[in-house]
Amino acid sequence: MTQNSIFEPMAALAFWTFAVLLLIPFQRFRAAFAGKLSAEDFKYGESGNVPGDVSIPNRAMMNLLELPVLFYVVCLMFYVSNRVDVVVIEVCWTYVAFRVAQTLVHLTYNNVLHRLTMFAVSNFVLISLWGMFFLR
Repeated sequence: MTQNSIFEPMAALAFWTFAVLLLIPFQRFRAAFAGKLSAEDFKYGESGNVPGDVSIPNRAMMNLLELPVLFYVVCLMFYVSNRVDVVVIEVCWTYVAFRVAQTLVHLTYNNVLHRLTMFAVSNFVLISLWGMFFLR
């Protein structure tokens, strides 16, 4: 294991984020071609006319751009300070797994309790990463 190993979970989460990003125009164009919405529905964000199946990928994308920023930051802090080890990498992969799980719940059957559980656990893992950095 090298210090560069920290980039693998970072890259995985980044590519997952890009994959979710691709769903947004796909859902929007599909709904527009079906006559369910128009460009005006996005003039000031998403209007109330936007169906849930169209707005969910956008919300999932926003989730992947909020707290994961702190994941990228702490990963870079571990790298720059030369403190990457096997435990750090395992915790990073755990964070990525829970973020992917949270997104999959959101994009599929969207059970709020399940989604919240994945979100809460991922946040606990993220807080743990920060604690590991400062307490070691």
